[in-house]
Amino acid sequence: MRKTFQVRLWEIKTMPPNPKTGKKRPRPYGARWITAGKEHSEWFATKTLAKAYLSKLQQAMNKGEAFDIESGLPESMYREEHSPTLLGVAREYPNHAWPDLAPNSRGRLVDSLAVAVQAFLTDQPDAEPAEVRRVLTAFLLPVDGAKVELDAHLRQVADQVEGLSRRVAELADAGAVAEVGRALKVNLDGSRAATNTVDTRKGALTQALSFAVDRGYLGDNPFSGLRLIKFGEVQAVDPRVVVNPVQASELLSAVTYARPRGRNASWRPFFATLYYAGLRPGEARFLADVHCKLPDKGWGELVLPNSLGRSAARYSDDGQTYQVRSLKHRAAEHTRTVPIPPALVRILSEHIDHEGLGPDGRLFRGQDGRPVSNASYTDVWRRARPLGLPPNLVRSVLAERPYDLRHAAVSAWIAAGVPLPDVAERAGHTVTMLAKVYARFVHGTRDIANRRIEGFLDGGLD
Repeated sequence: MRKTFQVRLWEIKTMPPNPKTGKKRPRPYGARWITAGKEHSEWFATKTLAKAYLSKLQQAMNKGEAFDIESGLPESMYREEHSPTLLGVAREYPNHAWPDLAPNSRGRLVDSLAVAVQAFLTDQPDAEPAEVRRVLTAFLLPVDGAKVELDAHLRQVADQVEGLSRRVAELADAGAVAEVGRALKVNLDGSRAATNTVDTRKGALTQALSFAVDRGYLGDNPFSGLRLIKFGEVQAVDPRVVVNPVQASELLSAVTYARPRGRNASWRPFFATLYYAGLRPGEARFLADVHCKLPDKGWGELVLPNSLGRSAARYSDDGQTYQVRSLKHRAAEHTRTVPIPPALVRILSEHIDHEGLGPDGRLFRGQDGRPVSNASYTDVWRRARPLGLPPNLVRSVLAERPYDLRHAAVSAWIAAGVPLPDVAERAGHTVTMLAKVYARFVHGTRDIANRRIEGFLDGGLD
């Protein structure tokens, strides 16, 4: 697009009837204008239509839009005719962003953009919604090398989706934005998506549309600054998921009996690091002997330099399932030191003494010697809960996920009166995020704080 602001609009021109036949021309009324010396015209069946078109051009001039010299169209109209589809943008942007993204981030980007593209079609393809989603996430959106081959039926679905995708410029319409925004808040099965999921989807689409703005496909990013969820943007931890020390001890014992994947000596110490040290599962998976200070008595330390993430192999550069990553919320060169109580020192020491270490010095490994997988530890935990909890609690949300052990650790530190900056450092959070995520536990310490202040003041009056 070659831009100019040198635009002149002319009066409507009326073409006389055809001199040979005497019949009125099909489109006798012309809207005429000139851009940087180049003449343009559009012809209409009625004078009203011609005036309306000329009015659109005048409105664009009043808004300060530049005009394309060759086509004569203002930027907004040029984009309507020449902008790619949302699917086109959603395919182009991953190619641009892919090298700078971690494998899991690549997967989230593809999954999130698939939701938006599926919601922005002129009609629904002749396929089940789940098939459309698979076509998008497995074939249409991933970059070359991360695509999955499709059978003949799904290839036909892919062709339909390409033909039905609407132009990204249509997102300049508020109704279209609302339509896509609603879709981001709903899962494929019709259920309401979690707040974090909605935020992830909206973030991916916002980045892709900012890319579209930079490319000139879109004037403004309609999702920039848009709030899809008005309340609870940061999901606070539900106190009902947090186990007490007795319940935690019972569950840590139960994982040693869980079958069939429970015949692994790594499970109890693995879950113990989540509970006693507040580690994330990826951080525990990375843990090696060189990161552990395990004295004969007293407290020890874990010095964490990295995390071991897991993603679909097709999203990684080397085709591997596991990738070493920097700690969450930390620069690549930063480490995090976590003091650990004697109970965990003893558990880890006994594990190393009895089971030894992996070839790479790692403490925890699956039965095949590889790092423990998400599916394995999730399955073990699912089988352990009925063994470690009474029936009424098994049906509750108490420690429903292994990650809830980390929540229990952090909430215990807060309840014990550990200063929030220290808690944040141990957990790998910022103080601000800690206060939001664990808001109910922070507020729950108010009575303790009040008593301490009262005691201090009373002592000061003596």
